[in-house]
Formats: sequence, C-alpha cells, structure tokens
Amino acid sequence: MPNDKLIEFKEKEEKIRLGGGEKAIQKQHSNNKLTARERILKLLDEGSFVEIDAFVEHRCVNFGMDKNKTPGEGVVTGYGTIDGRLIYIFAQDFTVMGGSLGEMHAAKIVKVQQMAVKVGAPIIGINDSGGARIQEGVDALSGYAKIFYNNTIASGVIPQISVILGPCAGGAVYSPALTDFVFMVQNISKMFITGPNVIETVTGEKVSAEKLGGAMTHNSVSGVAHFLDETEEDCLNHIKKLLSFLPQNNLETTPIQTVQDDINRIDEALNEIIPDNPNKAYDMKDIIFSLADNKEFLEYQPYYAQNIITGFMRLNGSSVGVIASQPKVLAGCLDINASDKSARFIRTCDAFNIPLLTLMDVPGFLPGTHQEYGGIIRHGAKMLYAYSEATVPKVTVITRKAYGGSYIAMSCKELGADMVLAWPTAEIAVMGPDGAANIIFKNEIEESEDKVLKRKEKIDEYREKVANPYTAAARGYVDCVIEPAETRKRIISSFDMLTGKRVLKPEKKHGNIPL
Repeated sequence: MPNDKLIEFKEKEEKIRLGGGEKAIQKQHSNNKLTARERILKLLDEGSFVEIDAFVEHRCVNFGMDKNKTPGEGVVTGYGTIDGRLIYIFAQDFTVMGGSLGEMHAAKIVKVQQMAVKVGAPIIGINDSGGARIQEGVDALSGYAKIFYNNTIASGVIPQISVILGPCAGGAVYSPALTDFVFMVQNISKMFITGPNVIETVTGEKVSAEKLGGAMTHNSVSGVAHFLDETEEDCLNHIKKLLSFLPQNNLETTPIQTVQDDINRIDEALNEIIPDNPNKAYDMKDIIFSLADNKEFLEYQPYYAQNIITGFMRLNGSSVGVIASQPKVLAGCLDINASDKSARFIRTCDAFNIPLLTLMDVPGFLPGTHQEYGGIIRHGAKMLYAYSEATVPKVTVITRKAYGGSYIAMSCKELGADMVLAWPTAEIAVMGPDGAANIIFKNEIEESEDKVLKRKEKIDEYREKVANPYTAAARGYVDCVIEPAETRKRIISSFDMLTGKRVLKPEKKHGNIPL
C-alpha cells in the first residue's frame, strides 16, 4: 500500500476518533460525562469493540450543512463482547452537534439494530442527544420512525437496553420507552417530551429539568426507567450484571452459573418470619434473599410501586424472575402502578425464557376513588393477562394472605401456575376472616349478648373452615403445604421438574392486552 494512502487513512481515523474535537471533549468531561467512545470501551470487554460505519457522512446541504462536517455522524456504532458474549451497541456523541439525530445518524443505528436481530444478540443504546437535527427536517423525523419500527420488530426477540446519559427529549424518548430496560444516572440523565421552558410557556407551570425528567423522577414517579445509579461507571457495571441474567435472544435459555450454594439449604429463620398478628408487616425481601443463590437479588424498578417487588435471582445457577408482594408498603395491596410494573416484568421474563417465581402475601386491590377513576380494573387485568399468557415455568408460594381477586392476579393455579406451594400460615379466601365474619355471621353477632366475643368466635371459625391452606389443598388448588424453612429446596425441585415444560396455544396473530 502506498504510504500516502495509509497516512491519509490514519488522519481520517484520528479525526473521527476525536469527534467534536478536544475542546468539546473537555466540556463533556467538565459536565461529569464520558464521551461516547469512552463509555463503549468501559462497558465492553477490553479490545473487543469493532466499530462500523465510522466514515458515514450526512448529505444535507441546507442552512450551511454542506460546510459542516460531523465526524462519525454524531453516533458511534459497532459490536463487541461483555463477559465473552456478543453485544451490539450504539452511543450518541454529544461532542458532535450535540449528538443530534439526522438521516445518516439514524441509518447507522438502524443498521446495528437489524444486525442484532439477524444474529440474535442483545443491543445496548447509549442516548446523549439534543434531539432531531433541525436542519434536516423531515429526514430526521423519518430516521426516528425507522428506529422506533426496528425497536418494535426486535421486541421479544433480543434484549434491548437503553442507557440515558445526557438529554433525551421530544420524539427521542420513544425509542428507550420501546426497549426492555432503561438505565438512568443521577444529575446526568434527562428525559421529557417537552422541556421546562415549553411547559412554562404553554401552561405557566415552573419546574426544573431534574424534577421534570431526572433520573429519580422516572424511577420513582413515572415508572419510565427501571434502574438508577449514582455515577456513569456504576451504571455500566449495573448493565453488565443485568446481562448476566438474560439470554442472547428468545430462542436461547439464560446462562447457567456455577454456584457453591447448597440447593438443599435450610433456613430455620423462615419458620419465624410471619408475625402472629395478621395485620403486622414483615419485609418480603428477607425471604427473597434467603431463597436466592448466595443471597443475591437484582431488583427491577426498586423505587417504583414498592408494594410489589420485581427482579432477578438465581436458583441452582439458573435465572429466575421474582414477583413478590411487599407487606411493608400499602400492606402489599395491588394498585395501578404495581399492576403495570409486574405485568411488564412478567412479559419480559416470558419473552426471554426466564421462569417466574411468585411470592404471595396480598390482601386485595387498593380501594379508593383514585384507583377506580384511574382504571384499576383495566390495569389489574394486565396482570391477569400477563400471567395467563406466560408459558415459562411458573411457581407460586403463598406465605400468608391470598384474598379475592388479588389472589387470582398473583398467579394462582387456574391462571397457569405449574406448582403452588403454601406455608402453614397461608390464608386463602374471598376476603379476610374479619370482613367475612361480619358478612356471613352478621345476624348472629348482632343478636349475641357479647358481640365482641361472638365476633372473635366466628372469625376463628371462618379461619378454621376456609381461610387456611388445607382447604385449598384438599381441592387441588394448592399442590403442597410446606415447611417455610424448606422453601428454597422445594422451589428448586419444582423448577427442575418443569425444565421440559411445553405449552401449545391457539394460533392467532396476537392477543389484545388491556392497555
């Protein structure tokens, strides 16, 4: 090769590598942000990143764009490995025209999206962009639409992870919303349809960018994001941990890890964890940590709808998705947000062949006009739909309360649970013994000389005859009543037994989930 050609190549390569130039890079660093390439190199295995489409250029000539060179077109795309597993990735480069999206910028993203689907490997998108490139007009909008379309086609086929590491506004927010997992970082990430200035102009409402669309807002209030981290580095490590629980695609199973934890481990503390007082709370996370391999649990949406717990653990080295009541928050009642959170998580696990473990202590759906007017009927139906639709192995453990429609919604036998285990403390009934006694034995209580004593007698009678695990077990609705201390080995045994599960469903285009 002639030396001048090689020199020219090296010069072009270096110019692209520098993106918007040293000054722009320094400004990025001064805002406590890494550059696109730095993020990729920190996330992927050392030496594994292969960049594609580095020399792509825009072809816009409007508003002086013919003279404006945009190295890499404001986005870095390619593939590499994380823990030796193939990953496709794109990272918007804020140093190049604020990472704005134009026709060719979008084309680069679309290409890696299509490659990821074709090969069957996860894709990670790092978002740091000022939005659509105004100079390119409808070409930019067309680019966004193509990305959204490919997000949808890839949904349920490969894991899609969005990382918000800068601004993400307007139409740009819909691509992350279409993906499986959204990560945000405190004081760095921003997401909103319309920014604070527009809101103030239109409605007169004053709100800061952080409060409107910051990381904690979307993790705790809106539920748009699923994971929150303090720093970019923490976020990138968090992504690696999540990927370890996921398969490459919908046709594969999750990677199995070698664990030293005894599958037959007994935890006597579980025999004492349920309080004698049925109205007293306990922390369901204590049970989750007790059951998990090495007591490790990766929580999904930990700050949102905290009355339900969702996340990933391993049992005998295999990934399991957990949906669990949290008696410490709203007594574990299901509400609108909890229904949405769990339904989404159930469907994500089912799409990627991750078995489901449900831990139930649920007294009912949260009452109130706010819930009814907000459509709790429709939202609660999402849980019913998600569990019924899911074909992965499903194991349910009833620890205490299992009342009414909420008992059904949390994966009862008739909703498709393959194994239902119950602790001796389980109360399975249409409603709690207190409420039931007031209805069934109303006249007897009213006519009694000692109403308090009579009411207690009738509550105890109802609990003995109906609200216990043995009545349900006698009818086959509960497969086994088990000692709490043995829960870990019993659920591992259940999932092992269900390894070969196959389900044939009626042929259809798709169902109509009550959105």
